[in-house]
Amino acid sequence: MSKMPIIYVVSDSLGETAELVTKAAISQFNKLNPFIIKRFPFVEDLSNVDEVIYLTKQDQGMIVYTLVRPEIREYLKEAALNAGIIAYDVIGPLISNIQTLSGKQPLHEPGLMHKLDEDYFKKVEAIEFAVKYDDGRDPRGVLKADLVLIGVSRTSKTPLSQYLAHRRVKVANVPIVPEVDPPEELFTIDPAKCIGLKISPEMLIGIRTERLRSLGLSDQANYAKLERIREELIYFEKVIQRIGCPVIDVTNKAVEETANIIYNMVQKNSSKK
Repeated sequence: MSKMPIIYVVSDSLGETAELVTKAAISQFNKLNPFIIKRFPFVEDLSNVDEVIYLTKQDQGMIVYTLVRPEIREYLKEAALNAGIIAYDVIGPLISNIQTLSGKQPLHEPGLMHKLDEDYFKKVEAIEFAVKYDDGRDPRGVLKADLVLIGVSRTSKTPLSQYLAHRRVKVANVPIVPEVDPPEELFTIDPAKCIGLKISPEMLIGIRTERLRSLGLSDQANYAKLERIREELIYFEKVIQRIGCPVIDVTNKAVEETANIIYNMVQKNSSKK
């Protein structure tokens, strides 16, 4: 039985890209004996290259590599040539071509794709968090959140939570209603993690009236009456005073404007820690 061919997958990051390309190529040779793939990740200096060249020569294998640092990439290329080893550069020529096309210099920084992936998953996690802990559904979210938004109905708590989630901030929001006691968790967390959303009664009447009409309901409901709204806002002020948290007046502010103000506040608080 012939010896199984060995391919060393070499990378200055995890080596997942080089391994995926290698497996895709191997799939075209299903009549041959299986290949052995040995991943050699985090190649950071020339001594690592010397080691993989030695091992590959001993195994009579070949090398497939993704090395973004040009000095290490060129060293491996030359060392493989001198050792009579087949070495295939997956990413180097593509980086050069993109550089020529764009006229920009590459960063030559390993692992950037994984950093982008991590950023993406943090965003998804924050969006899922905002949905799970929207509108006070679960008071435990108050303790887990990076930020808690509180306000009466129709002060843009939900859209703000989603907007901030796209900037990787985990937001819970809690509605303030006179007939319902706020969750006790609100009074145990750092007040800096809470932001109250304040709005003028006149603006809120207009917003609630439009909301009722969009639902096919009478705009004469208590929900959109000035007396009821003032009652809610007075109760909101009492809750805010008890918590001691900052307040943003969202009257006449677009969601994006309010979100940017909140995000800057979050960033400032983070830098103080």
